[in-house]
Amino acid sequence: MSDSPCHCGQPRSFELCCGPFIRGEAVPETAEQLMRSRYSAFVEQDEPYLLDTWHPDTRPSRVRLSKAQRWLGLSIKGGEAGGALDETGTVEFVARYKVVGRGHRLHETSRFERIAGRWYYRDGDHH
Repeated sequence: MSDSPCHCGQPRSFELCCGPFIRGEAVPETAEQLMRSRYSAFVEQDEPYLLDTWHPDTRPSRVRLSKAQRWLGLSIKGGEAGGALDETGTVEFVARYKVVGRGHRLHETSRFERIAGRWYYRDGDHH
């Protein structure tokens, strides 16, 4: 088990932070937890988790992942609602990555919705 901080930026290890969500051993209780676990799933290139946590109304048939894309970090900028007792919520974030040595950043306000007690990524606005 690795003691290095989780991909999502939390101080806990991946094995204790996002790993249980991605492995299906736990379910995120908040929109931010889901957002962080989805970021970690992009780092881990885990397409099944990304599709499973995508809202059924907006889910694509597949997620295009690239081995050439290297994720560098996640910064949560804010959000609204999305707590353990909410049905919807937003999370604003910046994710940094490189493709073939060139740096990029994805700045998005993501919308999340809870269905039958589980959070799903619905869609987002890019900034």
